[in-house]
Amino acid sequence: MTTAQEMFLSLIGEATAISKEVSRRYFKKPLDQIGMVSKSDASPVTAADLEIEAKLRELIAGKFPAHGIIGEEHGNTNTDAEFVWVLDPIDGTKSFISGVPLFTTLVALMQQGKPVCGAIYQPILDELVWGNNNECFFNGKPTRIRETKSLADATMLVTDARHVSEHHPSAAFNALAADVKFWRTWADGYGYALMATGYADIMIDPVMNPWDIMAVVPVVRGAGGVVTDFAGGDAVSAKSLVAASPLLHAQVLRRLGNA
Repeated sequence: MTTAQEMFLSLIGEATAISKEVSRRYFKKPLDQIGMVSKSDASPVTAADLEIEAKLRELIAGKFPAHGIIGEEHGNTNTDAEFVWVLDPIDGTKSFISGVPLFTTLVALMQQGKPVCGAIYQPILDELVWGNNNECFFNGKPTRIRETKSLADATMLVTDARHVSEHHPSAAFNALAADVKFWRTWADGYGYALMATGYADIMIDPVMNPWDIMAVVPVVRGAGGVVTDFAGGDAVSAKSLVAASPLLHAQVLRRLGNA
């Protein structure tokens, strides 16, 4: 076990406990009780987002004071450090405020700018999927993607179909959607967890930020999947993501590139 993985595992249990306690305290509460406001980009944030990230940052600072942190809600610190944690306290805030238990807390550990471990945690279902680029585990047991070979047999997930047409040619997505067996939304980080545990085959996100990406990359790769941007480029520096099994991934990229 690498030093980075030892550090990650020493923290993730406490991190998921924080996510579980805080998110369950706010989940299914009226909007005026969860403190929802709109950020400058019009995306929502709640008191739960802010509290979870603040407590995760406090946890990291106590255990690893020399490490850096990148967080969606409270900014970045010491990002030149060898080890940097990347936090998305509630990935899927729109699901959270809608009472849909498909949001997750994303925690990643980067070493020298590369994500080496990542966790996707769903606190209502108490499901933890974590990976290290070579292996992936679901609630402590090894897990792998399913080897679906044809788009016609594949289940595709997307967070928000509207985002596709806003950021990429809608004709490409429409062609892809017509080819798969079926596709569903409300995915966010939970979609990558479903893919890694064999319940879905393709996950696409047309627009992403570092805190959305860093945790899911080691999970997808650890489960045997391929993850890139829409053009097949490096996922770590991406602004979009396509994740699937090796055979399906190539087919998805062809559809997206043929519009």
